Amino acid sequence: MHNRYGKLASWVYHLDKPIGHSFGDQEYYRQRLTGCDGAVLEPAVGNGRIFVPLLEAGLAIEGFDASQDMIEYCQQECLKRRLPTPLTCQTFDNFHYERRFADIILPAGSFQLITDATSAMAVLRRFHDHLLPGGRLILDIDPIESIMEDSGSARSWMVKENELLTLISQRAGIDHIRQTTLSHLRYEHWRDGALLGTELDLFHLRWWGVAELAFALREAGFVDVVASGDYQHGRPPHQGDQIISFEATRR
Repeated sequence: MHNRYGKLASWVYHLDKPIGHSFGDQEYYRQRLTGCDGAVLEPAVGNGRIFVPLLEAGLAIEGFDASQDMIEYCQQECLKRRLPTPLTCQTFDNFHYERRFADIILPAGSFQLITDATSAMAVLRRFHDHLLPGGRLILDIDPIESIMEDSGSARSWMVKENELLTLISQRAGIDHIRQTTLSHLRYEHWRDGALLGTELDLFHLRWWGVAELAFALREAGFVDVVASGDYQHGRPPHQGDQIISFEATRR
């Protein structure tokens, strides 16, 4: 049940964050990838919210995700548009490609799903090894305050006139030593007032300090590490920023 994005969770995600929906990240990544003439990798590709528009823009992009349900949504969206489906079901811990990439991107705080610091360092080194010399890793993280402030919510999506999906999120704990939060996410599928299915996801996130992650990237072998606030590349993060982006290069 740990960050698994099962059937109901993936359905809700696809309804809530459809293909092309942007938090400012779609435009940012397209701008940062302008001129890229090599292959791009998106780990934790999800339903293809950013992946599909980048494919449509002509980028040679591949993706993987640990959730087969999410991969299937992404494949369906690619097939609707007669796009290739260079997608595989892999995890951060064991993903492998024979080729190296010009860029690796992780929008929407996906890197924070890796909650163990030692594992996160190993993944950064794996990213480094999968880049060409001069290749870039570009990723987002949420500021610490936004993670701390998220105490819970209740939301719903009308699928049909008599059919409803609901999500109740409750903060279950904060570990200040491991720098992690735990939330209980309960997904439910209703029809005519009857419960058809439910899923519980134990959702863990790790928060990172700006200097901490910059140091981790350098320890993993990256150079030219740049942290930017609110998708303004080169503008240092400020208090109150909604997102922090990092860009780092393999020597």
